Amino acid sequence: MASGRKDRDALSLFADELKAHRAERGWTQADVAAKASYSESLIAQVETCRRAATTDLAKALDRVFETPGWSEDAPGSPGTPGTFGRLETKLRHLPFPPSFRSFAPYEKDAAALFIFEHSLIPGILQTPDYARAVLETHPNTTEEEVTERVAARLARQVILEREDPPAPVLWVLLDQNVLNREIGGPGVMREQLAHLARMARCPNITIQVIPNVGAHPGLLGAFTVADLDGSFGIVNLEDIADGRVTEDAATVSLVTLRFHSLRSEALPKGASRTLIESEIERWKEPAS
Repeated sequence: MASGRKDRDALSLFADELKAHRAERGWTQADVAAKASYSESLIAQVETCRRAATTDLAKALDRVFETPGWSEDAPGSPGTPGTFGRLETKLRHLPFPPSFRSFAPYEKDAAALFIFEHSLIPGILQTPDYARAVLETHPNTTEEEVTERVAARLARQVILEREDPPAPVLWVLLDQNVLNREIGGPGVMREQLAHLARMARCPNITIQVIPNVGAHPGLLGAFTVADLDGSFGIVNLEDIADGRVTEDAATVSLVTLRFHSLRSEALPKGASRTLIESEIERWKEPAS
């Protein structure tokens, strides 16, 4: 709860600054949207803290308002961030890893989430012990930061049980290696897979396993596509360099096609659940 409150407080800093700059010039949300080359609905959602600003939007707003400190050194260069660029950077200091920070609000508001993972159980389906075992591997992270990030990761899962707005449709594709990779020890794995099997029975959740078929396109990296119910989707791409979040329509379309391609390799929903349940037995502690 505390992390959710902190998240909204941080988003309001950006939103209030945007409203103040707009009011000073007597511009409407439509005016700002047109000048920044973004949709009016997006500007409205940022101002009401329903969506976080991306780095690209922050740069566009700095350019439009010519905020203090902003400069565009040369055509096509990143330039020097101004007020909005600096605020957007500060948003990343909430208890999420920086690579996920800007994606978190989109996950929360999504009508549907399409996730592919080739190495780990997705964060939105992790148990506390599994999440801790994963987050403890992040370099230069204190125990306090790990505890905060575990709490934030578990808080994300609330959306799967909400009623208003309705819980998102969650469609998860897992490479079978995810079920076989030991994270945190046999006991942690057994509890995690039991939780995964339970979640697979929820009406809004589909979990499918891609069996050991050898090479497939998903081995290039994990990703999540958030469907924003009428808006363009947004993608969180994971890689060794902490990943990236993009709203680029061509990228979203490509990743979505990759998801559907991977789905054709997966076992049906029922067979996938049976496989997950059989793997639980594999992680039983040996008799002493």
